[in-house]
Amino acid sequence: MARFVLKLVLCVLVALAAGFGYLALRSGDALYSFYEWVSPARFQQYDKLILSVAAEHQLDPMLVKAVVWRESRFDCQKYGTAGERGLMQVSERAANEWAREHKIENFNFEQLFDPRTNLEAGSWYLRRALERWQNESEPLPFALAEYNAGASRVQRWVGAGGITTTEFLGNINFPATRKYIESILDRYAFYQKRGRM
Repeated sequence: MARFVLKLVLCVLVALAAGFGYLALRSGDALYSFYEWVSPARFQQYDKLILSVAAEHQLDPMLVKAVVWRESRFDCQKYGTAGERGLMQVSERAANEWAREHKIENFNFEQLFDPRTNLEAGSWYLRRALERWQNESEPLPFALAEYNAGASRVQRWVGAGGITTTEFLGNINFPATRKYIESILDRYAFYQKRGRM
């Protein structure tokens, strides 16, 4: 009887592993799916907040989550190499623009370690970038480039205008920015493909 129970348990474990493997491979990112399955709290702890803030800024929450994934891997205490802070790695300049725009008195840059404040400032900045490039056939790569490298650099890469997205990406002379855009677009597509954040 004990051998039968052991075989049954092993069969169930193999079936579960095979099922998970199939779903992970279908997701387009098996490693991420595995990490998310092992530690769902880490990867989903800000989902409700992202949904709320994204709606306020008329952004797709899957896009906001893709930016958070790329910028901080969901670490609200992350401190960037150029002083960026929090989930969306908001710079001091962007945060001050957001605070000024929203008439937030006595704004302290350290407040960006608060998840809601960070998502508010980062989503506002991303929405503004999308609006700036809304006349492009695909505004998202332009907006992500601005989010990463700043508006003046994007303007330089665009040049006189009338540029395709492919030409624009080819003009980016910062390989890290090109990789940044690609990774967020891939993660965004991954969330869209599976139908949830």
